[in-house]
Amino acid sequence: MPAHIIQANTTPFQPVTVDPVTLDIIENALRNARIEMDATLVRTAMSPGIREQGDAFPLIADHLGRMVVGQFGSYIGPFLEGYEGTVEEGDMIFLSDPYSVGGAISHCNDWLVLLPVFKDGRLIAYTSMFGHQSDIGGKVPGSMPIDATSIFQEGVRIPPVKIWKQGVYNEDLLKLVMHQVRTPDWCKADLNALIASCRVAARRVVEMAERFGDDVFVAATGLLLERNHRAMQHLINTSVSQEKVSFEDYVCDDGLGYGPYKIKCTMWRENGRVVLDFDGTDPQSEASINFLLNENMMKMFFGIYMIMVFDPQILFNDGYYPLIDVRIPEGSLLKPKFPAALSGRTHALGRLFDILGGLLGQKTPEFLNAAGFSSSPHLFYAGTDKAGQWFQLFQIGFGGIPGRPMGDGPDGHSLWPGFTNVPNEFLERYFPLRIERYETVADSGGAGLHRGGNGINMVYRFLEDGVIAIHDDRWFVPPWGVNGGEPGTRARKVLIKNDGSQIVLPNKVEDYKVKAGEQLQFITWGGGGWGDPLQRDPALLAKELKQGLVTVEGARRYGVVLVGGEVDTPATEALRAEMREKRGELGTFNFGPDIETLRERCLAETGLPAPKQPVWPGPRHAAAA
Repeated sequence: MPAHIIQANTTPFQPVTVDPVTLDIIENALRNARIEMDATLVRTAMSPGIREQGDAFPLIADHLGRMVVGQFGSYIGPFLEGYEGTVEEGDMIFLSDPYSVGGAISHCNDWLVLLPVFKDGRLIAYTSMFGHQSDIGGKVPGSMPIDATSIFQEGVRIPPVKIWKQGVYNEDLLKLVMHQVRTPDWCKADLNALIASCRVAARRVVEMAERFGDDVFVAATGLLLERNHRAMQHLINTSVSQEKVSFEDYVCDDGLGYGPYKIKCTMWRENGRVVLDFDGTDPQSEASINFLLNENMMKMFFGIYMIMVFDPQILFNDGYYPLIDVRIPEGSLLKPKFPAALSGRTHALGRLFDILGGLLGQKTPEFLNAAGFSSSPHLFYAGTDKAGQWFQLFQIGFGGIPGRPMGDGPDGHSLWPGFTNVPNEFLERYFPLRIERYETVADSGGAGLHRGGNGINMVYRFLEDGVIAIHDDRWFVPPWGVNGGEPGTRARKVLIKNDGSQIVLPNKVEDYKVKAGEQLQFITWGGGGWGDPLQRDPALLAKELKQGLVTVEGARRYGVVLVGGEVDTPATEALRAEMREKRGELGTFNFGPDIETLRERCLAETGLPAPKQPVWPGPRHAAAA
C-alpha cells in the first residue's frame, strides 16, 4: 500500500492565478533555499566527503513529492508508493537501503532524510537531502567492498524508519545505527547536518507560504513544473528523432578479473515522449559494480544532460518526467536482483552520461560531447597510527572532462558540478600522509580542435602502515573522441615501494597493505577530444607547452611542430599536410581499438592482465573451468 498522509487540515488547495513577478520571486527564493541547504550542510558536517567535497544532494519538492529545485531529481514519489507507514506532522524519514526504495538511492553509504513540511495542519512541500557516509560498517573500511558478492557485506542497511515521529526524536535508533560504523562521530555529525539542512529549507518554504498564501505558493510550484515540461517538450521534439538510435559503452571490469561489462541503450521519440530502452545491457555482476538504476533517476540524468547541453537557463526540476519512458531489463547490470552487491555502482553511473552523449549526438553531432564523465575515482586509506588512533580516509578523485562543442574539457574536474577537491592541506593535517605531487598529466586529454581535459596524477606518500582500496575505471576501454577527436589516455595506478621498485596496481583493488614511506601514483583518465586536431590553433599549443598541459611530442598529434617553445610554422604546415593525406575520413566517433585488440595489447600497454570475458548464466568459476 502507498503511504498514508495524515493531515489535520484536509482543505484542498484552490487554483489561483500567479502573476509573473510573484512567480519569479518564489522561484528565486526556492533556489536560494536550496543553496542555504548546501551551506548549512558543509558548515556542520565532519567527514571530508561531505564537508570538503560536497558529496550530498538536496531537493525541495511540492506537496505531491515532485522536485521543484534540487540536484539529483526526486525519489519521493516512488518512495511514497512503496512506503507502508504514515506521514504525519513532526515526522522525519531516515533510510539508506536501495532495495527498499527501488534504487532511489543507489548504495547503502548514501544516508537520506526526508522531511514533510506542514503548515496549519496541511502538507505543503517536502525537503530532503542525502549524503555519502565515509563508513557504514561492513567487511572493509569505507564500506564499499569492490569484491562484495552480496549487499549484506556492505554495512548497515536502514529501511525507511522515522528518526523523528510526531516531533519525538528516536534516540535508540541512532544508537543502534552508530554502533555498526567505524566512524560514529563523523556519521552522527553528518546525519545531524542532513537533518539541519532539511529543517532550514522547511522554514524557508513556510515563510514563502506565509508571505504569499498557501494557494499561491502551491500554484507557483505547479507553474514551475509546467514551464519545465513545456521547455523539455520543445527540446525533445527538436533533438530526439522518431528513428531508433543505439549506443553502447563498457565498464572496464568488476574487480574480480572479469569484464568489460556492456551497457546498451536505444533511444527514440514516440507520441511526444522519449523512450530509453536498456535491452542488450549485460546481466548483473557477481561483484559490486551493479547499479540499481531507479527509472526516475535515469529521467533526471537525461534531463540534466539535455538542459546543460541545449539550454542551461532552464530551471531543472521534475516537471518533464511524464515525457520520458525508461525501460530496464530485470536481472541486468542496471536492475540487479536482491541481494546483489551495489557499493561499486559509480562506474556504471558515470558511464550513463557518456552513453547519453553518444545517443543524443547522433542526430546533432554539433552538440556532441566526447567521453570522459566515465567514473568517480575513489581512494580509501585506513589503519591505526603509532599513537593507537584509528584513521580512515575516503576521497573522490577526478579525471579529464570530455572535449565539448564550446571548448576544451576542464583538466581533472568533477563529474558533478557541485563536487570540489579536498584541499591538500586538509589531507595532510588530518591523515597520516603527504601529497608529493598534484598535477595534470600532459597529453592525457584526447587531441582535437577542442582537446579533452587532462587527467590528474596525485602522488600520496603514506606515513603509517595501513590498507588502501582503489575504485576507478577507464583503465581498459579508453574514453572515446568525437567529430574527428581522438580518445583520451587511460587511468593507471602505481605503488612505489620503499626499495624503489614499482608495482602496477589494478584500478579496482581492495584491502591492499601499504607500508609507511611507500608512494601511490593515482593517475586518472583523460577526456576524449572533440573535432579535428589539425584545426587547433598552433599558438594555443605553444602556450599549453609552457603551462605543462602538452609536450613537444604531444603537440605533433595536432600536426604542430614546436621548437624552443615556439611554433615552427613551415614545419607545422608540412606535417599537417602529410597527416591529412595519410588519414582516412573522420568519423563521428573514434573508439580506438576494438575490445579483442585491447585484450591482446592489455598487458603490454597497461601492465595488467586483460579482464576475462564474463560468462552467463551460472557461476563464473565453473564457466571459466
